[in-house]
Order: sequence, then structure tokens, then C-alpha cells
Amino acid sequence: MSVELPEDLRVLADVPLAIDPDEVLRFQGYKKDVDVPGADVRALLDDALTLGDALMKPRAVMRWVPVQRMDAGRLAAAGVVFRIPDIEHHWGAVTHLGAAVCTIGETLERRVADLWDARELPLAMMLDSVGSGAVESLAEYVNDVLCQHGVAAAVRVTNRISPGYGAWDVADQQAFFRLVAGDAIGVTLNEACFMTPAKSITLLVGAGPAARVDHYASQCARCWMRDCAYRRAPARRTVHR
Repeated sequence: MSVELPEDLRVLADVPLAIDPDEVLRFQGYKKDVDVPGADVRALLDDALTLGDALMKPRAVMRWVPVQRMDAGRLAAAGVVFRIPDIEHHWGAVTHLGAAVCTIGETLERRVADLWDARELPLAMMLDSVGSGAVESLAEYVNDVLCQHGVAAAVRVTNRISPGYGAWDVADQQAFFRLVAGDAIGVTLNEACFMTPAKSITLLVGAGPAARVDHYASQCARCWMRDCAYRRAPARRTVHR
């Protein structure tokens, strides 16, 4: 079976991103349905969301590449090799990899630093959490775009993973940037695998006719593709404004 997925480098700019307030509060240490923020926290959150919306510039660069080899916890594609323990078990057989670098830019980070210097600590902390929530929502948005490509090609798309999460060594970030360089959206990587701007995320998905679509409940709950044949949970909210 021939799988047709877009293999050219694509840039998403001016993404109409909606930030999940619950995600922001999670970064503040609040547990959903357990901790109830007071009116003062809610007011601070609203201020930070409004400020963050004006400061962030969500954008991403992505591409699909055919898988050359998948065995013994290794994935080879486009001349790079990722070492991801038990990836065959988690993803099953995949024929393509979808890779993306996402960022909301550095302007929000600079404002957080200015607020810290001005000792406006509550707003600085909340705005930083808004940035973290925003880039997570952006990663969900990009994940959904990759899923749309999979649906159009009649293949399944796996859950997303990133270097440094779970058992995947963050050192593979170097290989990731050889697969999809962040230069097109202003994201750089240093020798310690730290990205600049810091509010950036890399993500990898697999795709193929026999790919596994387990662990999808949380992603499905935030996906706007209502007619997706692989939906595993009702849509709860969307990351698409």
C-alpha cells in the first residue's frame, strides 16, 4: 500500500491558538476538580491570558519522512537514527514519521523577565505559566494537523512524543534538529540540547496502516476533528480558536 503524506517542509504561522486555562492553572500547581482557585487568582489568570495573547507568536515547522528501519528501539529516517526504548511496542509498525518544532517566540519570555526585575512576581509567574500552556496547546494543534494528514492518507497516526520525555533521551534532540531544523521559525538548539526560545517543543508521531492509536483519550478530548474515524473520546475543548 502506497502512503501519500506531505514530505515537504511546511511552516505554520499566525496560528489561531486558544489557550486552555486549566492547563495554565496546572502549571501553577492546581489540580483540576480538586483545587479551586480564588477570585484573585482568576483575575490574575485573566490578566495574564490577555497579556500573553498579545505577546506570543505561535508558529511551527513540520515534515513527514518515510521510515527506513524500525527495530530494537531504533527508528531510522532521512539519514537520522532515534533511539527510543520499546517504540515498536508503543507504536506498532509505522511507515512514516511526522516531526515538528513549535514555538510561541521569545517576546513573552522577555516580558516575564522584565516583570521579575520589577518585582511583579505574581503576574510574572502566571504569565510564565500562560506561555507554558500556550506552547502545549500549540503542540496539540500541530499534532492535530498531522492527524488530519493521516486521515487524508487513510492511515493511523500515533500519539506524540518528544526527546527528554519518558525513556527517550533528550540527547536525541540533536538528531531531531537534523531532521527538522528550527531555523525557519527562529528556534535554535545548543550543545546541551536546550532550545531558544525556551517556550518551544519538538514532537514526533508515527503513521501507517497498522500504527497503534492507543493513549489517545486526552488528545481526542482536545481535538476538533469531530468526524475522525479514530476518535476514542468525546471532544471536551479545542485548541483551535
